[in-house]
Amino acid sequence: MRPTEPVGIAAAGLWLPEGRSLASNAVAAGRLRERAAEDLGHESLPDADVTAPPDAAVRAAHLALDAAGEPAERLAVLAHAWMYHQGHDLWSPAHYVARRLGAPRALPVGVQQVCNGGAAALGFVTAWLATADSAEASRPRLGLVTTADRFAEPGFDRWASDYGVAYGDGGTAVVLRRPAVPGDALLLRSVATYADPELEEMHRGTDPFMPAARDLRERVDMRATKRSWLRVNGVEPFTTANERAIRTVVAEALADAGMTASDPRLSHVVLPRFGAKTLTESWLPVLAQCVDAQLLDFGRATGHLGAGDALAGLADLVRRGLPAPGHAALVFSAGAGFTWSCLLVESPRR
Repeated sequence: MRPTEPVGIAAAGLWLPEGRSLASNAVAAGRLRERAAEDLGHESLPDADVTAPPDAAVRAAHLALDAAGEPAERLAVLAHAWMYHQGHDLWSPAHYVARRLGAPRALPVGVQQVCNGGAAALGFVTAWLATADSAEASRPRLGLVTTADRFAEPGFDRWASDYGVAYGDGGTAVVLRRPAVPGDALLLRSVATYADPELEEMHRGTDPFMPAARDLRERVDMRATKRSWLRVNGVEPFTTANERAIRTVVAEALADAGMTASDPRLSHVVLPRFGAKTLTESWLPVLAQCVDAQLLDFGRATGHLGAGDALAGLADLVRRGLPAPGHAALVFSAGAGFTWSCLLVESPRR
């Protein structure tokens, strides 16, 4: 999706808890093999004590709104995305975030696209701002995207519920302005997305459909469903689909921005926050063939942030003052289903 007019990323916020879960403790407890810990490449992961996961989104949103110099009352739309349980079985966390922020005029929308949720929510808000009428014609329309996840035991083992990925707690937020204004941290040039629903069974396996969460197992176990799928299909279908998806979203994002893979303005690529071995085997070789830019791995200290990888990547770029004015970066996320997204952002010339 290419915005028809510049969309400003006014600010981006990343909230991480002070608590840490240590890989060494997971190994000592027998939950994680030492070789698997080495392949993941995380010494520790953020471990939150917040009972309501959306509170992490609220904290990140306050950071972003303060940095943007915008009050929550001006928000016209708010999209909240998540991967894991938000604290209640039948409830709208998006409305909770809007209420806690004091955004009574915002349309709250929940986006559940698993780990790609943050990128999907960003695309939704961008499109909504492009089509909705503004109550204040003289001022930019304002939208907010948030994510929050807490991977709490006993239902989820952040170190051992999945292969090649370890999960950290946190909240993210991005404030969007349309049209962009001077002073916006970044400009959003493209949200490119590719889906392959043939792979949805990887997170279902041969498990029967259940009437309630965790009726079959006491803990979320993506390893079990993936083993079941791999026994039937082998690894090649996913490897091929992953490479095709990465190439597709890169090409689409660059085309939307009027750029090529060798464009000197493209200076950085922000990787999804997967385990080190997963990135080395499944992402880095493909990206090395697609683009000539510096690869940034911000996930060693955070792990995979559920729906928040893409938004956290934007926050880390802004915090580091990257890319340089006039230059651009690609920001990736991917999630079960499967869906891959690539954001292309540009740093405005000052």
